Amino acid sequence: MVSEFTQVILQIDGPRATLLFNRPERVNALTQTLINEALRASEHVAGLKDVRVLVVQGVGRAFSSGVDYKAAADPGYSKEALSGEARRLLHTWQTMPQVTIAAVRGACYAGGLSLAVGLDLLLCSEDAQFCDNHATLGLHSTWGMTQRLPRLIGVQRAREMSFTARRVSGREALDLGLVLDAVPVEELDARVDALANAIIAVSPGSVAAYKDLYRLSQNLSLDEGVLHEATARYRIEDRKARQATTFRGAGGHAPKPT
Repeated sequence: MVSEFTQVILQIDGPRATLLFNRPERVNALTQTLINEALRASEHVAGLKDVRVLVVQGVGRAFSSGVDYKAAADPGYSKEALSGEARRLLHTWQTMPQVTIAAVRGACYAGGLSLAVGLDLLLCSEDAQFCDNHATLGLHSTWGMTQRLPRLIGVQRAREMSFTARRVSGREALDLGLVLDAVPVEELDARVDALANAIIAVSPGSVAAYKDLYRLSQNLSLDEGVLHEATARYRIEDRKARQATTFRGAGGHAPKPT
C-alpha cells in the first residue's frame, strides 16, 4: 500500500496514521497525482478500525504552497478533475471516523489552505504562514474554502484574507481562531503527539459520534441540530466496559446518557 505512492507518504504506527505531502523540492505544491494519492491513502485509513487519528502535514519546510500550476502543462492535466478529486479528499476527511489533524509548518497557501481548513483540528508553528492568494492569480477557490474558512474565523475576517491575499502568521491564526494552537516550531511535533494521544485515550465510538454530530451541526439549523443530537443513535462498542471501569468500587451506577 505505502510503496505505490510517489508524492505522498503514509505511515501507520498503531492507532495513529500520518499522511505527508512529499514534494519538498516544490514546497509541497499540489498536483493531480498528489491529491489522488492522498485520497487513496485516506480511504485506506478510513477502513482501518484500529487507527484513531490521521495527522496530515508536509515534508520539509512547508505544509503546501498550493496548486502547482507548472504541472498544468503535464499530459492529462484537468483542472476539473483536480478539483473533483480534492473535494472527494476533503469529504473523506470529514466523514471518516478518525479524527484528522493538520500540523502546519511554513507556507499554507491557496489550495493548501483549502485542505487544511477541511481537517478537524489545526495546529501550527508560530512562524507558519496562512494565505488565500487565489486573487493574485485571478482565480477563486473551488474546493469549499469559502464555506469552511468563515466558520472558523468569521465571514469578515475570511473576506479580508481572500480580498487582500495577505499572509497570516501562526500567532495571528491562533488569535483569529483559525488554529487550535500555535507553538514554537521545535515544539510542534510534541504538541501534535499530545493531542493525538489524548484523543486515542478515550472511546473511539464516542469520538466518531461527536465528529459526525459536529459535522452535521454545520449544515442544520439550531433546532434541527438539537433534535438530531437527541435522537441519533451511534454504535459505541466499549461503552459498557468503560462505564464498568469508571464506576467500579465507587458504589454508584453509570448515569444514563444525556
